[in-house]
Amino acid sequence: MNLRKLAKGQPCQVRLVGTCNANRDTTVLAHVRLAGISGAGLKSPDVLGAWCCSSCHEVTEKEKVDDWIQRCFYEGVIRTQNELVTMGVLEW
Repeated sequence: MNLRKLAKGQPCQVRLVGTCNANRDTTVLAHVRLAGISGAGLKSPDVLGAWCCSSCHEVTEKEKVDDWIQRCFYEGVIRTQNELVTMGVLEW
């Protein structure tokens, strides 16, 4: 299954307070950026992504993000994985 296409129309799982627009029409699969997993021209695997609205995605894509934003993003990855398991797309 194409997890990037599946993200469209899903609820934002990053949910940055004061930023999230909760617009399902703008949801994309935002990928974890972590040395050793991703890098120049290399995205992390789709399973390491979070359903993210355009507003949250804009904030999390900045070069430097604070610890709170990073934590919200990683929580979003976990929530997204949980939803994918519930949908039967992934198995634990």
